[in-house]
Amino acid sequence: MDDAAQALFSGLKEAGPAGAPLYLKLKRSIEEAVRRGVIGPGDALPSERDIAVRADVSRVTVRKAVQDLVKAGILVQRHGSGTFVAPRLERVEQSLSGLTSFSEDMARRGWTARSEWLDRGIYPPSPEEMMVLGLSSRELVARIARLRIANDTPLAIERASLSASVLPDPGLIGASLYAVLERTGNRPVRAVQRISAANLAGADAAILEVAPGSAGLNIERVSYLSTGKVIEFTRSLYRGDAYDFVAELRLGEPEEAAGGRP
Repeated sequence: MDDAAQALFSGLKEAGPAGAPLYLKLKRSIEEAVRRGVIGPGDALPSERDIAVRADVSRVTVRKAVQDLVKAGILVQRHGSGTFVAPRLERVEQSLSGLTSFSEDMARRGWTARSEWLDRGIYPPSPEEMMVLGLSSRELVARIARLRIANDTPLAIERASLSASVLPDPGLIGASLYAVLERTGNRPVRAVQRISAANLAGADAAILEVAPGSAGLNIERVSYLSTGKVIEFTRSLYRGDAYDFVAELRLGEPEEAAGGRP
């Protein structure tokens, strides 16, 4: 890494226009090194102190340049490990027309999918869960929260709530919640999703390995059985740099578009 580290700063004096702030020159020098492949995805940067000495700048300058590159998704910081070149993400194109599980989606793409449990248990329902799932205050709710990972890249945090009468033991869930619901005849057949922009903050940003304030997608989904009963209430946070949601739209029949009027 020593030769690569030296190459990070070799063009520092030429990086950016004359008179540009030092942090901006350093930022562009590191960006150029990443673009040319001098340092590649997963490579660690030298320490903040080492960069400051080699580039002959202050540690404040280094910190600002690195923070800007983290916000841009070029670098990632891992608590206790250091700063690394971000992996090149292959964006996931997710259709909004099918009701499938994360495991099923990744399997179709031939990706290696896994989950890390953040929480699973039985709790008294919140007012929102009571309203959406149609529960009384005397009933209980099963909550499961998972970090969804594909090809070793964290993509989403998924938090689902179901009536404890439907899922009395969340510990039974393996790779797929829907597989468990399928076995008990409770797999949903339709869902309504609401998608909104979000800034990933605090603990959620750290779990997804992105900078606080990074763009994300907040998705709320209410899933139904064929009887019309609500079976699942899910709130998920997706990395904005990893997902594209796609919906197919069709032009309605002329009578339909006109509200059925001749």
